[in-house]
Amino acid sequence: MTIEKLISNTKNLERVLDNFKEGIIAHDLSRRIFFFNREAERITGYNREEILGKDCHEAMGGPFCGEHCSFCSATPTLGEKTDYIANVKTKTGEYKRIEMTVTRMLDEHDELFGVLASFIDLSERLLPENADRLTSFSNIIGQDATMLKVFRQIADVADYDYPVHIYGETGTGKELVATAIHKESYRRNGPFVPINCGALPEGLIESELFGHVKGAFSGAIRDKKGRFELAHGGTIFLDEVVDLSKPLQVKLLRLLQEGTFERVGGEKTRSVNVRVISATNKDLKKEVRQGNFREDLFYRLNVIPIHLPPFRERKDDIPLLIDHFLKEAENRYGREPLSLSREAMELVQAYQWPGNVRELQNVIQFAIVNCRGRVITPGNLPSELRLMAPRTHRRGPSRKLGKEAVRESLKTTGGNKAKAARLLGVGRATLYRFLADHPYLGQDDPN
Repeated sequence: MTIEKLISNTKNLERVLDNFKEGIIAHDLSRRIFFFNREAERITGYNREEILGKDCHEAMGGPFCGEHCSFCSATPTLGEKTDYIANVKTKTGEYKRIEMTVTRMLDEHDELFGVLASFIDLSERLLPENADRLTSFSNIIGQDATMLKVFRQIADVADYDYPVHIYGETGTGKELVATAIHKESYRRNGPFVPINCGALPEGLIESELFGHVKGAFSGAIRDKKGRFELAHGGTIFLDEVVDLSKPLQVKLLRLLQEGTFERVGGEKTRSVNVRVISATNKDLKKEVRQGNFREDLFYRLNVIPIHLPPFRERKDDIPLLIDHFLKEAENRYGREPLSLSREAMELVQAYQWPGNVRELQNVIQFAIVNCRGRVITPGNLPSELRLMAPRTHRRGPSRKLGKEAVRESLKTTGGNKAKAARLLGVGRATLYRFLADHPYLGQDDPN
């Protein structure tokens, strides 16, 4: 039997759809439900017998799609395909967060006659029994147990407006996590406004955060909204919040307590409705003890702490991320599929990644540019990685030096012999003895 004959039979088609891992609902332009598969029953708690033939809103006590419903008005407002996150109420009154895709259904004359909605229960993706199948969550790549814990925290905190503080080394993906919390929350349709508190001069940061009025200072030629006003109804992300000055910490504390502030040079008190997510690569408790950060502000920001592990503690994710970065280049630049040789992968796995995931991305991009074939070899990797990565595999009191390795280490360190020795994993005395036997290597022109 051909596929066409198989699915043209209604009963066969129902059997196929009943075995899907996604819930599926279909209704016509009058919202009358004509299909409801077994997974939809399981997720929502409704039996198809009490659903089929009924108006979607009446059968489920309101719009199943919530605020995203395209059939709440007389004229449906529906694109060809729509994806979104929604909170839906089950038959028992429990709320579940689902990821839904809504697709238009057309008849033989290409006329719209209904919609097909498929959905999955996001909370179930994070259950322990699904851990071996989960490789990403809300655009964050990871499969390590430490990242699954972070995914769970994002899902748990998304439904609440409590302040979140993200702590992690530079390059661990703090803004990605903040963005994920925003996208998973009911504020997802509002703005997400990030600002790096350590990247702006002291004289500008207050105006950037709270705005200013015309004439407040030289160059203030008009009224300007700050980031908090721009984030109204959404989320503001304060990266490196520890770099805020004490006076700005006081203004931020007041905003968190009362939801009010004044623009620079202004007298009018303004209100704003935002969720605040902060982050830093420093230990905020330590900064409080050292007197660099207000203790009362710390407790306002650190209501829900999320710690991002350094990349060296989640090396099982390396192949997964490499595959992601390679496919990204393939899709963006039309590059032929690439892979890493066994030797190159060993070097990458042995490296300690002080720059975390961001450094891995940079290394893969460097290798893609330098690779002439379809397999990335050690020679395509940055020289610093090639010199430093093998250190974890060394045995014995010293390592046999080669001319090329020494030449590269001196070039990388700008001729600094002490740093070159550390890169090579040998003592300075060993390097000095080698250079004494090969004096030209220590000169500016080794040739």
